[in-house]
Amino acid sequence: MNNLIFRLHPPQWAPSERATLLFVIEGEKVLLIEKKRGLGAGKVNAPGGRLEPGETFHCAAVRETREEIGITPIAPVHIGHLWFEFTNGYRLECAVFRASNFEGQLMETTEARPFWSLISEIPYDRMWEDDRYWLPGLIEGRPFGGWFRFDGDRMLEKEVSDLPEGARFPF
Repeated sequence: MNNLIFRLHPPQWAPSERATLLFVIEGEKVLLIEKKRGLGAGKVNAPGGRLEPGETFHCAAVRETREEIGITPIAPVHIGHLWFEFTNGYRLECAVFRASNFEGQLMETTEARPFWSLISEIPYDRMWEDDRYWLPGLIEGRPFGGWFRFDGDRMLEKEVSDLPEGARFPF
């Protein structure tokens, strides 16, 4: 484990839950959702959610995308990893995936309303505060890691870094 990853994910850190996010990028557009319920309800994000017992990050990313917006991403790549701490003690580990294609028909569900955004017009003001620090790297295809501390919706601390080409996940 290199020093950067050690700082981002110290060995004594244990998540309350593990989750995923999956961004579909097509040309100059990114597929986003308006989240209807759960953590981040009312915010713009990407499809994703918590892992089920025994499930891998990859399987959870595909399953959650299918459940939330009706599509199946093709060949998603694990491009980033995020760790979140909240002042109430909740800790979330999140694997972030990127795909460039999908099968199926986009649909709105009780969890999310999907929409395409031009990359140049991503609505960061409607997203979690941390997204603006790592999403541009994801869009450019750069592996990344990030650690964030929140008090509710307010970000208190952050550490984000590009990872070496060929970084392997999970750590």
